[in-house]
Amino acid sequence: MTVTTDAARPTVEDVRAARARITGAIRYTPMLRKDTLEPLVGQAVHIKCEHLQRTGSFKLRGALNLVAQLTQEECARGVVAASAGNHAQGVAVAAGEYGVAATIFMPEDASLAKVEATRNYGAQVVLEGDHLSASLEAARAFAVERGAVFVHPFDDPRIVAGQGTLGLELLEQVPDVATVVVPVGGGGLAAGVAIAVRALRPECRIVAVQAAAFPSLRESLAAGHRVDLPPQPSIADGIAVKQLGELNFEVLRDLVDEVVEVDEEELSTAILWSMERAKQVLEGAGAASLAALLAGKVSSDGPLALVAAGGNIDPAGLVPVIRHGLTAAGRFRYVGTVIPDRPGELSRLLALLARLRVNILGVEHHREGVHIRMGETRVDLTLQTRNAEHVAEVEAALTEAGYSLLADSW
Repeated sequence: MTVTTDAARPTVEDVRAARARITGAIRYTPMLRKDTLEPLVGQAVHIKCEHLQRTGSFKLRGALNLVAQLTQEECARGVVAASAGNHAQGVAVAAGEYGVAATIFMPEDASLAKVEATRNYGAQVVLEGDHLSASLEAARAFAVERGAVFVHPFDDPRIVAGQGTLGLELLEQVPDVATVVVPVGGGGLAAGVAIAVRALRPECRIVAVQAAAFPSLRESLAAGHRVDLPPQPSIADGIAVKQLGELNFEVLRDLVDEVVEVDEEELSTAILWSMERAKQVLEGAGAASLAALLAGKVSSDGPLALVAAGGNIDPAGLVPVIRHGLTAAGRFRYVGTVIPDRPGELSRLLALLARLRVNILGVEHHREGVHIRMGETRVDLTLQTRNAEHVAEVEAALTEAGYSLLADSW
């Protein structure tokens, strides 16, 4: 197998060299200042909009830096990678820039939008495995069999240096930044950004954000070595990585000041907030830094920069995420109750909700298959409310009117 990594830890000079190689092939992504977020920390808040990068994520930076350094002989053998989506697209575009054949292994349940995008960028896509780890094994086997150059999604010094170019841009856009908040999956982006920021602005705090379903950095720091976590579902699939890269763990252990985690509700709330308030569409992993801020898990003594790492969310998966976010924000409420099974009772319940200015999205009756007494019917209501305070007002009014809220309400 051809493995294109070594133990060398990248320096800020490596990051600068990477920038020289990839300038012109990437976008200098904008920095968005959001005044509405400032009350959360009492400081200026900026969002590094890397979701507006070519391919929709930061992954192109590292892939370009690696492919640009391949020899002619390596280019002739082609490259192979494994990815749930963003790395796949980055490698596909980077290979296309240099005329190199690319084969990408993706999990069988990978986002259709990301699979099609990868194919459209010119790569051959092979769907194999029910999780990214299985796809990685298949890609490594392909590299052995065909002699292709294996492009690791995060644990390669050239990948890390390429991702670190985002940190250089960030420092140019917010020179007095006091805190940088960056998502962590395998750790390539966070390690690269940390190397650049710590070298050029050593007083800046670096906060790493992980999905609560994959707290690999916290667990690894506690254990003193990398840990391997069991796979779990998460809307932040881009950072749903079982184990940190070996190189990246060493960098993050030395350079990161704080590690925080965000759960699925916080992630979906951040995606919804970004759409409504910033008019930006983020994927779960791309919204992790914003989720940490909105959840009150980040503080700063000066200007704060959030890295929005990607925006490749499948449109088919966006609807349930939005609903989840609306529910977390108290704007969707499911209520189950029991009413007498006689004319006029449902109208009385609905009239009460109308007076409370609730929008009723759905009403279902259940007389069979539920544990209720004769002469009663269960009513399940899907309600659109304004916020958590409105939900509390509605629940109190229903209870005061004699309607009991069933235990499976949410």
